[in-house]
Amino acid sequence: MDRHILVTGGAGYIGSHACKALKAAGYVPVTFDNLATGWRAAVKFGPFEEGDLSDRARLDEVFARWRPEAVMHFAALSLVGDAMRDPGSYWRVNVLGALNLVEAALAADCRRFVFSSTCATYGDQDGVILDEQTPQEPLNAYGKSKLAIEQMLGDFGASHGLESVIFRYFNVAGADPEAEVGECHRPETHLIPLMLDAIEGRRQALTVFGTDYPTRDGTCIRDYVHVADLVDAHVAGLGWLEAGKGSRVFCLGTGRGFSVREVIDQSRAVTNREVPVTFGTRRAGDAVSLVCGSERAAHELGWLPARSDLATMIADAWRWHRSGGYDGA
Repeated sequence: MDRHILVTGGAGYIGSHACKALKAAGYVPVTFDNLATGWRAAVKFGPFEEGDLSDRARLDEVFARWRPEAVMHFAALSLVGDAMRDPGSYWRVNVLGALNLVEAALAADCRRFVFSSTCATYGDQDGVILDEQTPQEPLNAYGKSKLAIEQMLGDFGASHGLESVIFRYFNVAGADPEAEVGECHRPETHLIPLMLDAIEGRRQALTVFGTDYPTRDGTCIRDYVHVADLVDAHVAGLGWLEAGKGSRVFCLGTGRGFSVREVIDQSRAVTNREVPVTFGTRRAGDAVSLVCGSERAAHELGWLPARSDLATMIADAWRWHRSGGYDGA
């Protein structure tokens, strides 16, 4: 008997990799996506249901058709700059969409929920290694909307027996090692694909914002997790719920972080190409160092970020980048 998992945002960067990992683990991932930022060509590992989380009737149809035993929720607006300019859209899309999804799941007696949250719920916790006990003090509508969903899941757990695993993490990088799916945003905002675009001449240069931070080389430090490692954790989180272990929060990170200059230097080594770079001033609101640990995930899920070294993340991203991406991208 097929074991269906509803994957919201399954046509997006992380969601498509999660679908591949779910299929490899013996599940049938059912992608639910409105294709606002996702790619139809990324849906390769199970059925596709086009729809929007604002449409409760459509959600009910999908739950009735597939009877998923769990939800893996990735769909969200996620750009901090946009969240500062238009907070209403983040509350409407992220929070109301999640509420519709949770209520539709419960109406279909689907009570396992894996939620892809964010370390943005912590706010600007500069220079510490974040963990599950770090106070959550989000600074913008993106982080606040994700925190609201975390709290929502707790409320529905108390009242309706919904069991949830929540993952918090920072920057996701790399691509499927077999280059079946990868990272493709329009517009692109992430450091590694921007840098690879500059190497290939798709943009004039990579801009480094600030070289006078109190770090080992003057540039900001960020934690990066390989997308394949990240989705492995999500599949392990599903197993955690199936084992009846109850609701839990896990942070996913390497605990060390890499500077912008280190990412550039490693890219040069991996691609054997020069990286065109321009240097700008600091951006308002950029923290010096944002790093997340994963001790709980290691001890309780047995999760280790096996591919999250910088060379592997960049090499996998480069392989995908050179494959041509998705048609129409």
